[in-house]
Amino acid sequence: MTAKLTASLRAAPATMPALAAVALFVVWATSQAGYPLTHWAPGGLVVLALLGLALWLVPLRPAEIPRAVKLALGALAAYTALSFLSILWASERAVAWEGADRTLLYLLVFALFACWPQRGASAALALAAWALAMAALALYTLLHLDAAGAASLPALIPGGRLAYPSGYPNASAAQWLMAFWPALLLARSERLPWPVRGLLAAAAVLLAGVALLSQSRGSLYATPAMIVLVFALLPGRVRTFALAVPVAAGVAAFARPVLHVGDRLSAASQVVPARLHSASTAILLAALAVGLVVAAGAALERVLTGPAPEDAPEGAPPAPARPGRAAAGRHALSPRGRRLVRRGIAALALAALAAALAGGLVAAGNPVARLESAWHSFKGGYGEDKRSGPRLVSGLGSNRYDFYRVALDEFDAHPLLGIGADNFQAAYIEHGRSSETPHYPHSVELRTLAQAGLLGALIALAGLGGALLAGLRAARRADPLGRTVAAAALAGFGYWAVHGSFDWFWEFAGLGAPAFALLGLACALAPRRARPDAAARRPGEGSARRPLPRAAAQAGAGLGVVRALAAAVSLALPWLSELEAQSAARVWTRAPASAYARLREAAALDPLSDEADVLAGDIAVRYGELGRASHEYGLALERFPDDAYATLQQGALASAKGERARAVGLLERARRLNPREALVREALALARSGRRVSVQELDRAILLKAQQLA
Repeated sequence: MTAKLTASLRAAPATMPALAAVALFVVWATSQAGYPLTHWAPGGLVVLALLGLALWLVPLRPAEIPRAVKLALGALAAYTALSFLSILWASERAVAWEGADRTLLYLLVFALFACWPQRGASAALALAAWALAMAALALYTLLHLDAAGAASLPALIPGGRLAYPSGYPNASAAQWLMAFWPALLLARSERLPWPVRGLLAAAAVLLAGVALLSQSRGSLYATPAMIVLVFALLPGRVRTFALAVPVAAGVAAFARPVLHVGDRLSAASQVVPARLHSASTAILLAALAVGLVVAAGAALERVLTGPAPEDAPEGAPPAPARPGRAAAGRHALSPRGRRLVRRGIAALALAALAAALAGGLVAAGNPVARLESAWHSFKGGYGEDKRSGPRLVSGLGSNRYDFYRVALDEFDAHPLLGIGADNFQAAYIEHGRSSETPHYPHSVELRTLAQAGLLGALIALAGLGGALLAGLRAARRADPLGRTVAAAALAGFGYWAVHGSFDWFWEFAGLGAPAFALLGLACALAPRRARPDAAARRPGEGSARRPLPRAAAQAGAGLGVVRALAAAVSLALPWLSELEAQSAARVWTRAPASAYARLREAAALDPLSDEADVLAGDIAVRYGELGRASHEYGLALERFPDDAYATLQQGALASAKGERARAVGLLERARRLNPREALVREALALARSGRRVSVQELDRAILLKAQQLA
């Protein structure tokens, strides 16, 4: 296996930059899943550098890239370009720029993993390294929770749901389950050593257990869909089922104590540490048991069938058969015996599926009534979830129905090009009905429709179709280990896509970047077009391409450098601007002059963003510099005229100066932009009655509300 891996790495040297990107994904997973701009933007520069390194190490041969992969690359590049163009018509242009940069990051990641061909062993190394690293992080999370005191647990498990390390329970569950599927499907491969297969199976159980601690209803509904997709679309169903049985048994063994951790949890509960310790112990014991069982089964399989032919180094001549234990083991089961074993496992799989369906129907009761109840709770919002019992079976109540309604309304109003990348919050504040102020529509499909329009949706579908076609070809036509790796990578991407259909995972770079890397890895395993051998070509054949003239090659290289520099500048400027703004927020209480200077620098670095101007206005209000505050809020409104907060503050400042008519006009506009905000209505009522709005009192009320929300 070592010789084969070494040969694969020599044949696919672009694996090394890809492994560096895998390390970056794990770093993102350790803190907020790469959501903050200050995390993913510098990471984007790292990925850009790794892509340049790969191009330098291994010259790209576009003629060898499969057409389906070229389609995927071209479509994702076109979607990225459309995202940048949407800055022109977006109401909040700085947010559109940030959204376009995030799409650029995903393009760079996909290109890094998809453009160069992979061998089965090298691809397995990259995928297994990521899955096992995520399992190691899950193990650290369990140990960290077990060691945390009762006072620390409410911050780590707010409301009984594990939010650590992403800060958002659904994102935490997703990052574990995205790694669960590759670990599960890799562990079924007879081409991997039996200790590695046992370790991967244990990792799958561990990842599932930590994911269950998040009590994510999205994962509860995404997992059955994934099971159907894996068995319907990916080959190797019998082996998948054979491995899924011990893994499912391990999950069932710890499900009850894990679910008890979050049942009716209160911050002052003294039983939480004991419950958490019991759940952690159950998860670790189940993972250990399943790992040992799978490793023993894999070792027994190796004894019965002998080493697979693919275990020899790639390109080496087949070794002559030698008498002995391995040769005897290879013939321990006849072809007829192996067919009987497969048929028996398939029959067992069908029986288990039928039993699971029957049990589900009995537990669910009347399916029509259950669907009606689910739809009612989905439309009703969070109030429909106030019932006894575990959260996972408490219905579908949330405000997503209202998010989706507004997103579809925006698509209906802007059907061709959409409202601009990530420009959802202002639309929802103005037209939504709930008390939430979501930045994103909580669905990758509705995000595409509302923000990129029909054109963007068609481009995205074309790119996704090309990538999936290439990946599915790899899952059927690559070398034996490559087929398993391609299927496992597609399953990881598939989980992100399924769960992301009803959550805001596109915006978490620690989820989106690994998803596009997995999709790219599957594409890299797709069969490549063979290069024509110049020596074998007969005279007169015109199939050989003439080399590009030197001037044309230099022009192409120069254009590539310009594009890389433009990408680097686009990623760097908003990041540096955010760093300056955060620095100002840290020093304004002791050095206001320095804070103002840093905010001016932040505004210069990102001329589309109003964040620095709003923050400068807030600092001026705290120091009683109302004239300066009005100037700063005015600059913010020049950059983003629909900023409801800056409009409210300008109205309050106008009222404080006795400009009643101007104050009423500004506050009425603020109410139109944010019709459900009680503070806006109260300020408008004061201004209309002829009384003056106290800017300091308004600022304290806003700060108090922000603290309550936090």
